Amino acid sequence: MSFKSEAASFKPEAIDLSHHLSTIAKARQTSPLKGLPSPAYFPFSDISGSVLAANSFPVDRNEGTSSFSWFWNLFGGGKERTTSVTIPKYPTRLSTGLPQLQKIVKEYSDKVYDPAYGNYQTLLHAGNTDAWSKVVLTLCNPGDGVLVSKWTYPSAMASMRPYGMVPVPVDIDTQGMRSDALRTILSEWDAEARGMPRPRVIYAVPIGENPTGTTTRVARKKEIYQICVEDDPYFVLQEGTYVPKSQRARHTQNPAELDDEKFIASLEPSYLKFDYQGRVIRLDTFSKTIAPGCRLGWYTCNPMFAERLERAAETSTQAPCGFGQSLVAGALLEWGYHGYMRWLKALRLQYTIRRDFFVDCLVDEFHMTTAPGAMGTMWDGAQVYQGFANPQRSLTGYFSEKVSTTSPLISFVPPTSGTHVKIHFDQHPSFGTMDTETLEMKLFIALAEVGVLFGPGAMFSATGDWSSDKSGHFRISFSSAENNEMKKAVQIFGKTIREFMSTPQI
Repeated sequence: MSFKSEAASFKPEAIDLSHHLSTIAKARQTSPLKGLPSPAYFPFSDISGSVLAANSFPVDRNEGTSSFSWFWNLFGGGKERTTSVTIPKYPTRLSTGLPQLQKIVKEYSDKVYDPAYGNYQTLLHAGNTDAWSKVVLTLCNPGDGVLVSKWTYPSAMASMRPYGMVPVPVDIDTQGMRSDALRTILSEWDAEARGMPRPRVIYAVPIGENPTGTTTRVARKKEIYQICVEDDPYFVLQEGTYVPKSQRARHTQNPAELDDEKFIASLEPSYLKFDYQGRVIRLDTFSKTIAPGCRLGWYTCNPMFAERLERAAETSTQAPCGFGQSLVAGALLEWGYHGYMRWLKALRLQYTIRRDFFVDCLVDEFHMTTAPGAMGTMWDGAQVYQGFANPQRSLTGYFSEKVSTTSPLISFVPPTSGTHVKIHFDQHPSFGTMDTETLEMKLFIALAEVGVLFGPGAMFSATGDWSSDKSGHFRISFSSAENNEMKKAVQIFGKTIREFMSTPQI
């Protein structure tokens, strides 16, 4: 797995950004003591695992859906094709990770992200959640603000609040954080009125932002580029624009037609692509492409930030778990670079097929229309799907005349990763006497009681304040359910929301 960018030597080096370090980051020193017991007394003589072949999933839509059935039918016997990898025990450097894995992620970042400066570094970490905690302590002091999307990943906010870091919400649209809203906040910042200095750090989830599922395009990224923490677990899983089932065969590009370079070029680039000064700290994870339980990922950032993050790891997590590192490195070394890219292209297709099937189920369950998003809203300019009550698509035949067929029950924009559905509670008979947050939680409970779990939108508010909007929101995952489960869940959702929207709440 060897590849180098010949242009790297012609790129500028990162500028000095040490003035952005927090007080605690500046005070960190090299850990004074390191040591290991004798490997002779470790109870494991080696670590072994069976690695799936890199081509275990199809990259051609015509070869099948998100299962191994096409492979089983081709070779017979219902067995997965695997290769055994064995890693012997040997000492490693404590805080930076296995050298083989370090080399792999460094070369991957070079080829796939192509940072605009030459002396960037990579550093292994114990998953993006822990990595973000280390980053925010490295860049921010208690009382500092962090610029975030109005609706964002709640665990990231929860990890920084106890340290006194304050989320500063920025309005969003179909590309995530709005650059004009960001510019207004920064230009009009009143430190005395706000009770904090002007924020210096942006937390961004640019691909399939959680919960909205939005993707930030190139022009917007160039406008936003500042001191940016890029938390991007879904980078290679960009599912593209949803195409209705009737048009899919004509308008959908087949991933099998893309070589590695064209595949990379088809993805929205990382902020690193435009980072010519070393301002971006990118967080990558193997949780979405290998396995979440390995708790393993890596930073890509300038050498000064990498050195300070290494100091932070020395006295906390040290290196990620050696077992996980060994197995992931073994798989990647077995596949090689082209094999890993083949694996990623297949994963992207499989999740795209799941996304398409899930949206198809919603289109079948509701009477669906499309309309341009209203100006000034987060869906401004997007093609919005509006779902109306459909008496022909009920799981049990239940339909009440009390449910309006002329006003939408739900609306959404088909996502590039993850699904964000708006619930039109202004159509509920208790709207006005019961607030939106209460109605959302009651619908959440009603769905949970019949076996369907969605993420309530309230938990994704950057500040914890409930919106004055007339609508509720749910985050819906389609990543782990099989097609029959998704179809049944959507049918239950349709039945439940029709009953809910026709019944006054107490």
